[in-house]
Amino acid sequence: MKVLMVLTSHSELGKTKEKTGFWIEEFAAPYYVLADAGAEITIASPKGGQPPVDPKSEVKDAQTPATERFYKDNVAIDAVAHTVKLSDIKQDDYDAVFYPGGHGPLWDLATDKTSINLIEGFYNHQKPIAFVCHAPAALVNTKAMNGDPLVKGKHLTGFSNTEEEAVQLTKVVPFLLEDELTKHGAHYSKGDDWASYVKQDGLLITGQNPGSSEAAAKLLLKTLKGKK
Repeated sequence: MKVLMVLTSHSELGKTKEKTGFWIEEFAAPYYVLADAGAEITIASPKGGQPPVDPKSEVKDAQTPATERFYKDNVAIDAVAHTVKLSDIKQDDYDAVFYPGGHGPLWDLATDKTSINLIEGFYNHQKPIAFVCHAPAALVNTKAMNGDPLVKGKHLTGFSNTEEEAVQLTKVVPFLLEDELTKHGAHYSKGDDWASYVKQDGLLITGQNPGSSEAAAKLLLKTLKGKK
């Protein structure tokens, strides 16, 4: 199993002068679910190299067994520090793709043409695509083969409006993910704030928040094994 993981390259939290990036738990938990199952993982980002880390994902309260394992794993740390440039990636080389969140994807992956083309390529070639928390932002400008939004009619989830309100970033983010997905015709649903909640619609797998990252990865793995 060859799995691509795509991280954001965006580090500025709107006009707040604060930093953002990818959320460590949303990378670490899926990474180990997939790696422990024998998947060969490539990590990419729009700009390549070291992607920015959301500093809030490094605070004590945000730590989990997966993040603690990551901080001691020099191989994984090195792989994250040297991500492949997204434009050098070909979807034919992979069986599936996983997008971790953090607020960064709202700014770059939502409109990144290389990422959009990759997602459409994976999906059109019947390969599973998975996104967690803010990462479904990478779907908002993707199209199905018939020209409709890829998310139209799909049952999915992602970071909710109430969770965005809870972190007081409703007025900072370029768009509210729940609203944007709904606007493009998705059947959006959510669980309790911060609790694990995942949805699968065929090859499309989505998780609502950081607590959903492991469950989303397990669903991706199950889907991959089912295809094999």
